[in-house]
Amino acid sequence: MAKLSMSRQVLPALAIGCIISSAAIVAQTQPDRRVGPQAERPPQAPGDQERGSVAGAGLVEPASELIAIGPTVPGVVERVHVAVGDRVVAGQPLFTIDSRDAQAAVAEAAARLARLERSVAVAESTAVTARQRLALYREAGDPRVLARQDVIDREGAVRDAAARLTVAQAEVQEARAQLATARTGLARLTVRAPRAAEVLQVRTRAGQYAAAPNGSTTSDALMTLGETRPLHVRIDIDETEIGRTAIGQPAAIFARGAPTRRIVARFVRAEPLVVPKRSLTNASGERVDVRVLQVIYALPQEGHGLFVGQQVDAFVPARSNAAPLPGAAR
Repeated sequence: MAKLSMSRQVLPALAIGCIISSAAIVAQTQPDRRVGPQAERPPQAPGDQERGSVAGAGLVEPASELIAIGPTVPGVVERVHVAVGDRVVAGQPLFTIDSRDAQAAVAEAAARLARLERSVAVAESTAVTARQRLALYREAGDPRVLARQDVIDREGAVRDAAARLTVAQAEVQEARAQLATARTGLARLTVRAPRAAEVLQVRTRAGQYAAAPNGSTTSDALMTLGETRPLHVRIDIDETEIGRTAIGQPAAIFARGAPTRRIVARFVRAEPLVVPKRSLTNASGERVDVRVLQVIYALPQEGHGLFVGQQVDAFVPARSNAAPLPGAAR
């Protein structure tokens, strides 16, 4: 029996075997690419099938929009009066800045006012006495026998008393104004709700220093309020799609992650100013160097399950070719 050659017979046979086994493994591990029956119809853009719809990215916001609350003067937060989720009415205290200096200023102004009011009383009494003495002196007898110097002295005393009374009254008015200023400064240390709303965020605690406001925004505000009954959705319509959009018609809203749950939103208004796009969806083909028309829709009062700041997909019915644009000349 002839001897087998390692290089000419054994190694080629091993290589062929490895190739065959590798091909079998690859064939077994390939996914099944056969097209099976569709279990569920994927969500489609709502709207009339002939006209279609215009898609836009939406952002949930309060009906009042976000209200950023900050202190009017800097200081240490003395007390926080509300918590997240509370409903507040207009004028209700939200938080208070340390008010000891302001309270002392009010007490000082009130004491000064009280002192000056007593000075007015003294000046009034002096003026009355001077007038009575002058009247009594004139009634004492024949004016021809009265000393002219005495008459001049008593008339001067009346004028001096009247002048001191006027000065005292002016000082009282000044003290009252200072007291009102001190009370206003004290009142400014308690930040109050500007309107009825819900507390959406609280970013301060008692003992925390609150800096002076510098163009307060929602990012640096100590509190954020908003009217959440109802919630609104701000939809960005690409400027190239404005002509196709049936502005004023109800829109369909889909929450991210729940494409099968359709929410019908009611048209509220369209912002008249076209602005640069700010709400991004992070889609690979999304354009960011465009301008958008912002259209506001109201969500149902109950059952939508959406929260402020949540991004949604929105579909507004497309306008038919025969329908004119809102406000267009005919």
